[in-house]
Amino acid sequence: MKLQQLADQLKKTDLTELFSDTSRFERFSRNFNGLTFDFSKQRLDQAAFDSLITLADEKQLQSWIQRLFSQECINDTENRAAMHWALRLPENSEKHTDLSHEVHCQLQRMYRLVEQIHSGQYRGATGEVVTDVVNIGVGGSDLGPLMVTHALSDFKVQTAKPLAMHFVSTMDGSQLSDLLHQLRPETTLFIISSKSFGTIDTLSNAETVRSWLVKALGKNEIVLKNHFVAVSTNVEKMSAWGIHPDRQFLMWDWVGGRYSLWSCIGLPIALTIGVEGFKEFLAGAHKMDLHFQTAPFQDNFPVLLGMIGVWNTNYLHIQTHAVLPYDGRMKYFAAYLQQLEMESNGKSIQRNHENVEWTTCPIVWGEVGPNAQHAFYQLLHQGTQAVSSDFIAPIQRYTAKQFTYADNEDELIEQHHLALANCLAQSRLLAFGSQSLSQEELDNLPKYQLYTGNQPSSTLLMDELNPHTLGMLIALYEHKVFVQSVIWNINPFDQWGVEKGKAIANQILPILNGESSQIDELDGSTQGLIRLLVGKSHG
Repeated sequence: MKLQQLADQLKKTDLTELFSDTSRFERFSRNFNGLTFDFSKQRLDQAAFDSLITLADEKQLQSWIQRLFSQECINDTENRAAMHWALRLPENSEKHTDLSHEVHCQLQRMYRLVEQIHSGQYRGATGEVVTDVVNIGVGGSDLGPLMVTHALSDFKVQTAKPLAMHFVSTMDGSQLSDLLHQLRPETTLFIISSKSFGTIDTLSNAETVRSWLVKALGKNEIVLKNHFVAVSTNVEKMSAWGIHPDRQFLMWDWVGGRYSLWSCIGLPIALTIGVEGFKEFLAGAHKMDLHFQTAPFQDNFPVLLGMIGVWNTNYLHIQTHAVLPYDGRMKYFAAYLQQLEMESNGKSIQRNHENVEWTTCPIVWGEVGPNAQHAFYQLLHQGTQAVSSDFIAPIQRYTAKQFTYADNEDELIEQHHLALANCLAQSRLLAFGSQSLSQEELDNLPKYQLYTGNQPSSTLLMDELNPHTLGMLIALYEHKVFVQSVIWNINPFDQWGVEKGKAIANQILPILNGESSQIDELDGSTQGLIRLLVGKSHG
């Protein structure tokens, strides 16, 4: 009740008033290991901040953090633990020795394959060196590796022959069709990434690829062994499909798909940034794991990010959240967070099986900032929707080793400064609106050129976008999701809404294929659409 009263008071308070406190930035910003978190442009004061920390204590967040970093089955609806944090444990961890050994056994196998491919020792069925790798997956088996390999493109390692990474996820075959016309079967390796090895989208694409390879290279064990690797929990299904045991990499049922990029699902990442780069990526995430477990709540990045989200969603009633990176390499970061946050916390049933008492996860969306400025920033600045935002940027973008030509150094640094200037300008205008303009400018502006402001945002700055800091950043958002799940008393590790949609699709598919006539069991709309689809496809 106190938090709502504070929120009601602050709804009448403009951010400009809050910034009359000249120490506000120092009080509402934090630094940790190369990350700066500025939440001074959030619509809260010290009393609200303190009350949010009290709420976290009341909800026994510290106890829940301890339960997360144990082997307890906190994913109660599936009777599983949620131990994605174990995937980035250091080798020979004293606290979790057996678990660390199990994880690193698979990672070492993956590292050996990576080094074979990089050195040109891994070859296809005809003896040619692999030059293209295609990751076939969907959801967490696609979005995570895709996002990270793109974000860390500057850290791509040199290989014996240039190595190109590709991603296929759409079930309609459009990505695959375009891609196969560009590839040579003799030099292409396919990764089938599927936790269950039963996802119809992924296996459909895999079957198409297998037919393509067999047609070109013939049907034999050498083709299957040399051109396919797979990552899954299901050894039996991988073997039945034809994946050679030496090319099977294991994950565990205590890893959710959207939390799996730290496992061998991250093979495309390791192939891009190399073994040492991947180890740095894991080390960054582990650094955030330790911080989450030990830092006081008032300085704890995941706790602060999560509780500010609770404040905006539940007390200021802001139901949509924009993620706005000012770095083109983070093109897929918002899409990654959409799955991480909305698949995790898009729930309406509590752990006690009662309806939720709070509004849960907001709608998460976003785009690289410079593109977004010419798309939806109009709505942010002058629309009728209240939106909270996260601005994300690296402080340093270009280093000497990244310059191809000595004479373009100044221009590239200037372009990065342009991006940073826009990042700061947009968050400033969102916060202060027309009050950020000079009085002389305001005197001559018509009403349609005025800005309301008071849109809250946080800014996350990294010293540099590299494997270590990106690992920290992703783990930060993972733990933010967990913090909010504790406050809302929901299980963030299942996804029953996703599962049921897949099951219904499997009922409809045989009807579309003419293998079933059970159409009368469906609703009138679906029946009508199926008859239209069947009629058109056979017309």
